[in-house]
Amino acid sequence: MKYLDEFSDPDLARKLLDQIHAATTQKWAMMEVCGGQTHSIIRHAIDQLLPPELELIHGPGCPVCVTPLEVIDRALAIAARPGVIFCSFGDMLRVPGSSQDLFAVKSAGGDVRVVYSPLDALRLARENPDKEVVFFGIGFETTAPANAMTVYQAERLGVHNFSLLVSHVLVPPAIAAIMESSTCRVQAFLAAGHVCSVMGTAEYPPLARKYKVPIVVTGFEPLDILEGIRRTVVQLEAGRHEMENAYPRAVRDEGNVPAMEMLRDVFAVTDRTWRGIGTIPLSGWKLAAKYREFDAEERFDVTGIRTAESGLCRSGEVLQGLIKPHECAAFGKECTPRNPLGATMVSSEGACAAYYTYRRLELVDAK
Repeated sequence: MKYLDEFSDPDLARKLLDQIHAATTQKWAMMEVCGGQTHSIIRHAIDQLLPPELELIHGPGCPVCVTPLEVIDRALAIAARPGVIFCSFGDMLRVPGSSQDLFAVKSAGGDVRVVYSPLDALRLARENPDKEVVFFGIGFETTAPANAMTVYQAERLGVHNFSLLVSHVLVPPAIAAIMESSTCRVQAFLAAGHVCSVMGTAEYPPLARKYKVPIVVTGFEPLDILEGIRRTVVQLEAGRHEMENAYPRAVRDEGNVPAMEMLRDVFAVTDRTWRGIGTIPLSGWKLAAKYREFDAEERFDVTGIRTAESGLCRSGEVLQGLIKPHECAAFGKECTPRNPLGATMVSSEGACAAYYTYRRLELVDAK
């Protein structure tokens, strides 16, 4: 296949669906890890085309959504300071903190800028030596190499007015935490292909063996997801629990070796708090000791900020796969993309945003 639309071919999709229906003989629940996969599933109604015995559970795979509220509040505190240029990708600007978002800081006079790369923030730091330039570095293993490279370049070039607010999280420890939860219903995982394109697949076979769950690395187009589901069902029905790579056009078992070397140099593994889940040991990155001067939390002394989550927003339960977005009483009422209560309604990969965009009208009609 050469072109993207070929991965949405309806005839091939029908064949894969026929195979999935033929292979399914009992109830199974599988979790797609990535929010991008969730949006593709809901947009193309893949979950509605599957056998009724198959349940897709939406996992905590949206990087914006799992960024804890206290980190958002730390970002807001830094961005509001005089002499700071605060840089972020656009999807973070409308994520609500405990009282406001980055757009509100910008409207009040804060110098908040949308950039397309952390290297853009480094360029701003070199062009504005009298300012402190901060980049908001969030996400999974996918976005971390670019952030690591930027810190490496800042150190090499001697750009000391640049710093990184780090909130990077790692997928394999999250899978382990989900499986060890007392409320876990997950029997298999569709792993995120873009994460594995960076980190490879070596961390997944031990998880599959330990928790006796199939883990299938999957892409994001409809045929990618259907093939991942098909392979997962075949394993479940056969009683197997192995790692399979259903995304070989982008994922190699060894991953991106230079990127991983950069990550090991710049970052160190640490405990991380996940929004809606809590602290997962060794589930994230922080800057390594030799790059600590570029740590925005320490530079601006905001590590002491602690914030309680909203009692009305149930995004934590959505992120854990305990409820579907529309089962939250605030969905589509107090909580909309224009006035979001939580990040799952803001992010382009959030499950609540996906249901609001592609499923809202039929959910309203069904009530």
